[in-house]
Amino acid sequence: MIVVGGGHAGSEAALASARMGRATAMVVLDPAAIGRMSCNPAIGGIAKGQLVREVDALGGAMGLATDETGIQFRMLNTSKGPAVRSPRAQCDREAYNGAMVRRVLAQPRLTVVAGEAVALETVADDAHGGHAIRGVRLADGTMLHAPAVVLTTGTFLAGRLFAGEWEADGGRHGERAASRISSSLRALGLRLGRHKTGTPPRLHRDSIRFDQLVEQHGDEQPVPFSFRTSRLDVVQQSCWITRTTEATHAIIRAAAHRSPMYQGRIQGVGPRYCPSVEDKVMRFADQPSHQVFLEPEGANSPEVYPNGISTSLPEDVQLAFLRTIPGLEDVVVLRPGYAVEYDHLVTDQLRGDLQVAGVRGLFAAGQVNGTSGYEEAAGQGLVAGANAALFVRGEGPFVLDRATAYLGVMVDDLCRVNPSEPYRMFTSRAEYRLLLRSDNADRRLTPIGRSLGLVDEAAAAAVESKERRIQAARRLLDLERREGRTLCEWLRRPEVTVGQICGWSGALCDMALGPDELSELEAEVKYEGYVSRQAMEVERLRRMEGTKLPAAFDYRAVPGLSAEARARLEQRRPLTLGEASRVPGVRQADLQLLLVLLRRERAAASGT
Repeated sequence: MIVVGGGHAGSEAALASARMGRATAMVVLDPAAIGRMSCNPAIGGIAKGQLVREVDALGGAMGLATDETGIQFRMLNTSKGPAVRSPRAQCDREAYNGAMVRRVLAQPRLTVVAGEAVALETVADDAHGGHAIRGVRLADGTMLHAPAVVLTTGTFLAGRLFAGEWEADGGRHGERAASRISSSLRALGLRLGRHKTGTPPRLHRDSIRFDQLVEQHGDEQPVPFSFRTSRLDVVQQSCWITRTTEATHAIIRAAAHRSPMYQGRIQGVGPRYCPSVEDKVMRFADQPSHQVFLEPEGANSPEVYPNGISTSLPEDVQLAFLRTIPGLEDVVVLRPGYAVEYDHLVTDQLRGDLQVAGVRGLFAAGQVNGTSGYEEAAGQGLVAGANAALFVRGEGPFVLDRATAYLGVMVDDLCRVNPSEPYRMFTSRAEYRLLLRSDNADRRLTPIGRSLGLVDEAAAAAVESKERRIQAARRLLDLERREGRTLCEWLRRPEVTVGQICGWSGALCDMALGPDELSELEAEVKYEGYVSRQAMEVERLRRMEGTKLPAAFDYRAVPGLSAEARARLEQRRPLTLGEASRVPGVRQADLQLLLVLLRRERAAASGT
C-alpha cells in the first residue's frame, strides 16, 4: 500500500501498515520533514491526550516520541474527575521531528519515497460501482502500484499562505504545496471544501522580559504519555503567561482591514476553538484582554511560541501589537505568523473504516478529512493505515465504536456530519467518557491491537499482567473488611482515597501496584454505579452497531426505502446498521426496513 504524506497522520498510517506486515511506501515532499510540527510543538491537552494514549495503546509512535522529546509535562484537570483528566506535553520541536524520522526509517517493510504525488491511478470498479485504486503517479512520471492508498496531505492540498497583502502557494512556511492531486480527486467525482488555519509569530527568547510574566511549571512527578515508558528523566522547562492589552486591541482593530480574512481573500472556514487574535478582538469586543502562553520550542532553541495569538495580519502590524503585551515590549520576531488555506474532503464521503466512498481502496486521514490538530491526525492515520492493510489482505474492517474509544467517537462524528469548521476533539463529544479515560486506554485497546498485529507480544503481555493485578486488588477490596464495611464500600466514600486504603490493608500494599494502577482502581470503584449504567447503554448501542451490512447489499431491493435514503446508502456503503443510522437523509423507518430485510435474508440462508 501507499501513504501520501508524512505528517502525523501519514507517519502513523505507514507505521501501522508496516507493523501489520504490508510492504508500504510513504511518498513525501521532503523526507527530513517527516513528523514535523507545523504549529505549536505540544502534544495532548483536553481530550487530545486521550487520543494520544489510545494511539499508543494500539502500538503507535506519537506517545513514545513525546516521552523522548518532551520538555514539560502536565496532567490537566487534576481537580476534576478522572474522566476529563488529560496529559499534555511541550516538546522540543527539532528533537520530535528527528525522533519520528528515525522511527519511520527504521521500520521494516516501510520505504520512504521523495516526490510529489500528482494523481491517483484508478480503474472502473464494475463489481461495486465507482472506481478502484491502482496506484499513484508522481510529478516525475514515476508510477507506484498498489491496491490501497492512504491520503494524508495535511494543509498541503492546494495550500495557500497569507500574511497581510502577501500570499503564496505553500503547505507551510518555506515548503511548497501539493496542488495537482486536488484535480485528480475532483475527476473521481469527489467533493472538496476549503478550510483555514493559522499560526502565530515566533519570538526570540532573549528579547522577552520574563521577570514581568507569570511562570508555569511542569508537574513535579511527570506522567509519561506512553504506557511503554517506565519513567521520565527530564529537566523540565517553564512556560510563561501574559495577556493582551487595550493598546494591543486598538492596533489590531485599526489594521483589521489589512487582514486577508476581512478582505475576503480567504474563503476557507477556520477553527472556532482556536481563532486568530484579530477574530478574538473583533468578535469579543467587550473583552479587555486575552491570555497568551509563551511556550519554548526546545530546550536549547531561541524560538518561543506565543500560544493564543495566531494571526495573518501584516508583519509590521504583528510587531506593533506584540510590543504592547507585557513582557514583550522589546520583542524580536524571528518569523511572522500567517494563515494557510487548503482543500479537504467533504466528510460525508467517508466510511467508518476511513475508506472514501466511491473509490475502492482509497483511505484518508488527518486534515484532509477536515480535522484540526496533531492528535486527531495521528489517530485517524493509525485507523486508516490499519484498515488499508486489512483491505489489502482481503479482511474485514477495523471499526471502533463510540463506547470503546475516543478514536471511535471522532471517526463516527466525521462520517455522521460534515464539520463546517476544522473538527477538534473534546471530552464533551464522548457520551461514555467515564469508560474512556486516559489511564485505561491500554486495557481497552491493546488486546485489540494485538489481534490486528499492531502491538507486539511484550506490550500485550505487560497489559495482561496489569489487568490481572488490578482485578486481584479489586477482589481483595470486596473481601477485606474494616469496622464492618468492605474496603470497597469505604473507597466509594468521597473523602476516602486509595492511599488511605493502602494504609489500612497490608495485603493491598503487598500487591505493589504502581501509582497508575492504584489510580485506575480508585476510579473504577468510586464511579462503579455510573459505569454500570453506561455499560447498559453501551450494550444497547452495540446491538445496533454490530449488525453488519453486506458490502454488496442491494438497496434497490428494499421495498419502501425512501429515494433519498437509497441514494445516500448506495453512495456511502455503510459497514453497519449503526453507521447507516447516522447517514444524513436516512430515517428511522428506513432503518427498520433494512433490519427486516436483513433478518429475512439470514433466515433464508439458515433455512429457518
